This record gives sequence, structure tokens and C-alpha cells, in this order.
Amino acid sequence: MDQRAPDRFCRIGLVDDHEILSVAFAATVAAVEGLDFVGSATTVDQLLADFPDLDLVVLDLRLKDGSSPANNVDRIISAGAQVVAYTSGENPYMVRLVAKSGALGVIRKSEPLTVLIEALKDAASGRPVVSTDWAAALDSDPALGEANLSPQEQKVLTLFADGNKAQVVASRTGLALGTIEDYVKRIRTKYARTGRPANTKIDLYKRALEDGFLPIPGRES
Repeated sequence: MDQRAPDRFCRIGLVDDHEILSVAFAATVAAVEGLDFVGSATTVDQLLADFPDLDLVVLDLRLKDGSSPANNVDRIISAGAQVVAYTSGENPYMVRLVAKSGALGVIRKSEPLTVLIEALKDAASGRPVVSTDWAAALDSDPALGEANLSPQEQKVLTLFADGNKAQVVASRTGLALGTIEDYVKRIRTKYARTGRPANTKIDLYKRALEDGFLPIPGRES
């Protein structure tokens, strides 16, 4: 999956309508090497207007303007930034909507600062942020369509989504590189048919987690 250059500061913005939280968040990010807190706003419109060149946006799911969380994620991604949702414990349906969108993950506001910092570091590097809230919401989703991957497709997905390059997957499976590429195309097609797109490597990682091909980080196997 995409990796951000280590010597490049990640420009972070926050959408939240609680001033105290914004101040605390800014202080937290300022203490982390490689992260640059640019500013905050109470709405997505305001943030994108004031700070158009963000790399990552931390988004409160429930805003006073009543905007749709999933729509907010779409708009931020369309503006060129990644998204991590920041929640005080919204219902599983809302978390599912965001988890199934292009967001990198969901973090609960009650988590310790150390968890938040590690999540921001992961997101700054383009890695998904997989929390227990994210996992639980997907576990309870009755609408997760079955992709019906073959055993070999499952193996290829597991290796590829776990961060291995295509050449490594080919070597470990004994298949030709072109065959691996064909497998990945078929896997993407099968997930698209279920309404669970897997257009990027991050998407493939999410699908592998959802279907149990990779373990949820932090959970006992």
C-alpha cells in the first residue's frame, strides 16, 4: 500500500465543533515528529475552504450542521486528503458507512493519546487504522456480500493485502507474475459485484480483514 515519504510532514486538519477538543488535538499533534497540524473547522466546507492542501483530515462523525458522515468522507477524499473518523461512540450503522467508504479507519475519542498518535502515524503513511469499533461494526454488518473467492484467490489476496509486492506473492505461490496480476483483477471484479469495491491496495486490505483472511490487529487469533 502507499507509503508517505518519511521526510515529508503530513499536513493534518480537524473537523470538530468542540473548541476544547480542537485545542487538545492541536497540542497532541504538535508533539509528534513528522505531523503538522494546520488547523481546524466546525464543518467540512469551512476546513476545505480555509486549508485546501491537507494530506489527512480527522473527522468527527456527528457534526452540528447535520451533514452526512459518508458524504463528508467522499468530499474530503475528492479534495485530495485521506480521512480518519473520530467518534465518541456513534451507532454501528454510522461506523459501518464510514468504514466501507474510503476512510482509513475509525478511532474512538475515549482512546488514550498513545492510541491516537499511533493511528495518526499509520494514517500519515497511508496505512489503514483498524480499531475494535471498526471491526465490530463490520462483524455486525448483515449486508456484507460474499465474494466467493477460490482457495487460490484467497491465498493471493492474503499475501497481497498483507503488504507483499506482486513479485513476492508470485514467488511464494509458485505462480507467474502475470498470473498474479490476473488473480488480483479477478478478485477486484468479484468484490465489485458484491458492492464492496477493492480498487486500491488499501481496499483489498479492508476486504481481507472483513472476510477473515487477515487477523484484526489487537485481537486474539
